[in-house]
Order: sequence, then C-alpha cells, then structure tokens
Amino acid sequence: MPFSKQDMAARAAQEIEDGAIVNLGIGLPTLVPDYLPEGREIWLQSENGILGMGPYPYEGEEDPQVINAGKQTVTIVDGGSCFDSATSFAMIRGGHVDLSILGAMQIGANGDIANWAIPGGRTMGIGGAMDLAAGSKRILVMSTHVTKKGKPKLLRRCSFPLTAVGVVDRVITDLGVFDPVGEGFRVVELAPGVERAEVEAKTDAALE
Repeated sequence: MPFSKQDMAARAAQEIEDGAIVNLGIGLPTLVPDYLPEGREIWLQSENGILGMGPYPYEGEEDPQVINAGKQTVTIVDGGSCFDSATSFAMIRGGHVDLSILGAMQIGANGDIANWAIPGGRTMGIGGAMDLAAGSKRILVMSTHVTKKGKPKLLRRCSFPLTAVGVVDRVITDLGVFDPVGEGFRVVELAPGVERAEVEAKTDAALE
C-alpha cells in the first residue's frame, strides 16, 4: 500500500531535528504538527506570523484569529509568539529557518522546485514560496508522486515556472522517500508494498 497522507506527514515529522525552527507550507505539510515526536523541542513557524504553532484545535476550541498560512485554525504552544509578516519574512530571509516543508507540482532531479504556477492556469503570484525556498537551510517536499492525470511530478527537469533552483534536499511522496542527486533520484525508502518497478514507471528520471 502507498503511504497515506497521514503516513507522509508522520514520515516528514521524523526528518525534524530537536531544537529546529520549521516552516510548513500549505497543503500536505499542514498535517505534520499532529505527528511531531514527543519530548522534542520543535518550533513551527508560519509565514503569516507565528513561532510556536501547535496542532489543530479540538472542535469548539477554535480561535478564528489564530490561523496558519493555509487559513486553517491552529493552536500556539506555551512560549509561542505572534508577530507581523515583516518580522516573519525577516526571519525567513535572514536564514533563521532550519527546515521548510513545502508542497510542489514538480521537482527536478537537480533539486529545482516548481510550486506556484501552472502554465495557462490562474495564479495569485509566487507569494512566500520563493523566500522559503531560498532562505531556509534545508528543503523537504511533500507531494503525491503523480498528478491527478497520472503524470510524473519527479522529473529530469521541471517544465513549470520555477520557485527556486537546486534547493530541494529530500522528497516524500505516497510511494516513498527520494533525494535529488543531479540526473536522477536516490531511493531512500519505498512505501510498504510498493515495488521499485512501479516507482520507475511513474518517475520521469533515473532512480539510484
């Protein structure tokens, strides 16, 4: 069975080191807070101005003024803080974010990432994705392995407008965990029950 969205989030949580400041993009990355290891000091940063973001609130305990970058209600852990977006982006651009976990529409074998525009489609602009990709010390991508139409997202080279060049360190998909290594992807691990042949058929780049 491929990884579920929850499996992907739990696997991404394992990538976070103790004491790290981590930014979560919209989409799949917003599931990660529910799977953070107990006993580890991890500070989640949201680009709209939170440091110390916690898991989703229980029903009835939501505060509509406490939201993440995806406009979902969240909680703030003890010692957390809120601030304006200028301070948030100064933190990002200043290299103070240890890890950003982002979604993507395409990932190149050379580490390029495209996650803000589809040619011919409507878009609101690149937003904070460019700053996160360029300013974070490490980039982890969470994405389905193929599009809804079955086209690969792990490519030799991206064809969509790029967000950043050569920044992706690791990719977690529903089929496994992969590292871009220049001309292909290194297989770190496969999801339980997923065969290598399936991954090869759904990847537009060589697998190491």
